[in-house]
Amino acid sequence: MPRAIWSGSISFGLVNIPVRLFTAVRRKTVRFNQIDSSTGARVKQKLVSAVDGEEVPKERIVKGYALDDGDYVTVSEEEMTALDPDMARTIDIAEFIDLSDIDPIFYDNAYYLVPGDQASKPYKLLANAMDEAQKVGICHFVMRSKRYLAAVRPVDGRLLLSTMVYHDEIVDHGEIDGFDTLADIEIDEREQAMAQQLIATLNSTFDPTRHSDTYREAVLELIERKAAGERSDDLLRAPAPSSDKVIDLMAALEASVNEAKKARKRHPAAGPAAGQKSGHSKATGQTGQAEQAELAERTA
Repeated sequence: MPRAIWSGSISFGLVNIPVRLFTAVRRKTVRFNQIDSSTGARVKQKLVSAVDGEEVPKERIVKGYALDDGDYVTVSEEEMTALDPDMARTIDIAEFIDLSDIDPIFYDNAYYLVPGDQASKPYKLLANAMDEAQKVGICHFVMRSKRYLAAVRPVDGRLLLSTMVYHDEIVDHGEIDGFDTLADIEIDEREQAMAQQLIATLNSTFDPTRHSDTYREAVLELIERKAAGERSDDLLRAPAPSSDKVIDLMAALEASVNEAKKARKRHPAAGPAAGQKSGHSKATGQTGQAEQAELAERTA
């Protein structure tokens, strides 16, 4: 069973609710070790001095910040500890806002907030009140000597905390090359209509179970097959076709719409969930699909 990685309380106004924090995401990846291909032995890294190449013992290693002139300012562990934020065990909710006000770019890691001992009733009261008001709590808390900005939101009667990045950690789009080319691009009305038709044809509701990490699965399959004795030559795939050629945008859109229609007919369950259209409005699924089909015929 997962163990709590933090314990404290949610605080807003004069209300204090004991809670425990559990990781809500368990990231999966395939990890490799570095191996000497000639001996099959694992390769270990050593910490060596850039001056003489000699190995440096860990007790002599300190933190250093690089200056523009190439020099370093060293900082001791005692100096870093003196700067640690107040270790108060509270998640201080400063304000309640609409979820739509938060750009998803600010979200980082997700955690479950679980009620502590004798805290189930105030916990449920807060979760229900936030759900009824459709509000998210913006808060600060300290975990592992670091102060976090976070959002607390209700999900099916539970509270979920998502840590967030600070505004000055977001890369300004002006620093990225390439966006300036968009200003002079003109879109044909027929292309726009065809793109909207493609979006309508692919309209659905989000079901996370329809998506999986196919690359990780392929890597694990490769490892299993090699462990079973298959030769490397039999496992190599043909190179992917080049995508450098110039495409006819209109033809590509039309082909995409036709393929999406065929796929929808083969797998009708991949459309919007029964009783819902796009967004969050309620209607019969058949009516929603009929409207999309009508739109497709009008704009074809």
